[in-house]
Amino acid sequence: MPNIKSAVKRVRTTETAEARNISKKNAMRTAVKRAKTAISTDAENKNELLNFAIKQVDKAAQSNLIHSNKADRIKSKLMTANK
Repeated sequence: MPNIKSAVKRVRTTETAEARNISKKNAMRTAVKRAKTAISTDAENKNELLNFAIKQVDKAAQSNLIHSNKADRIKSKLMTANK
C-alpha cells in the first residue's frame, strides 16, 4: 500500500477503472455469445441480437478494451455466420 496521498488515490481510481473495463468487456463477450447462439439456432430475434453485439464490440474497441483489428475480426465472423 502506498504512503503518498496521490498514490493512494491513483490506486483507488485504477481499481474502479479496472472493474468498469472488466464489466464492459464481459458484457461484450456475452452479447457476442448470445448472437452466435441465436444465429446457430436460427432464432427470431437474431438480427437485433447481432446488431446489439456489433454495437458492444464497437464500443469496446472505441474505449481500447480490445484492439480495432480484433473488433473487425469478431464482426466479420458474426456477419459471415449470419449469411
